[in-house]
Amino acid sequence: MPTFTAFTTLAGKAPADSLGEAMERLQPEPTGVGVFEIEDGSGLWEVGGYFTEAPDAAALAVLAVAFEAKPFVVSELPETDWVAKVKRELAPVEAGRFFVYGSHDADKVPEGAEPLLIEAAMAFGTGHHGTTLGCLKGLDRLANEGFVGKNVADIGCGTAVLAMGAARIWPETVLASDIDQVAVDVAEANVAANGLEGRVVCLEAAGFGHPDLAARAPYDLVFANILKAPLIDLAPDMGANIIGGGYAILSGILNEQADEVVAAYDATGFGVHTREEIGEWTTLTLTRR
Repeated sequence: MPTFTAFTTLAGKAPADSLGEAMERLQPEPTGVGVFEIEDGSGLWEVGGYFTEAPDAAALAVLAVAFEAKPFVVSELPETDWVAKVKRELAPVEAGRFFVYGSHDADKVPEGAEPLLIEAAMAFGTGHHGTTLGCLKGLDRLANEGFVGKNVADIGCGTAVLAMGAARIWPETVLASDIDQVAVDVAEANVAANGLEGRVVCLEAAGFGHPDLAARAPYDLVFANILKAPLIDLAPDMGANIIGGGYAILSGILNEQADEVVAAYDATGFGVHTREEIGEWTTLTLTRR
């Protein structure tokens, strides 16, 4: 089945949200509509839709004019078996002691490694992205320095690969939360596939907004691999929920955004322990003063 996309950009969140709502009423209907802020400081937002039939070009042109957006760019995506493609192109990843792999590479797990199985169909958070890789390397570095996590949380967990990494090397139960129930379901499936049921508990929550997260606070290590803006918004809660001498491992930060994140966390009591760039992404390991 072919897939068509239609994308545009415009200024401001409110107009972008309104345009996204208007796109949902198009005929033929889109299978999904997304509204995203472009994280470059421009103030622009991207609005896009996915269609199984070619979208109505005239209707898109009217919407672009009505909402003062750029003309929509419409593309037809080639039919692709994405899972097969991922299996072919994503090799296993080593991050210190951790070895992230798909089941098709189970025979490649090195002796003595800490294995983390993430299936190719769940590609975000496999360790190939610089943000996930940076967080796993940060975890490995802390462990090599002698730190032992007794109370760990993974905020915005995605596949829960970071929470599972902590559960692999330390004995206490790790909490993993995500704002999206679909992500929580994926995380739970990964936890089961890795034989870590009861060692990683997955919750649906925004930030620390869950009774189970509140009950376990304060933490000695918190992961947050999300994006710059929500990381900055989360800084005061991180300060309130991490013990003195504890750590936050943060990523989802473009290299040019790192200083801004460091400043926000400095204001809530954190200093930089390590800072690592992998490609265009920075991972920060911060310590609570």
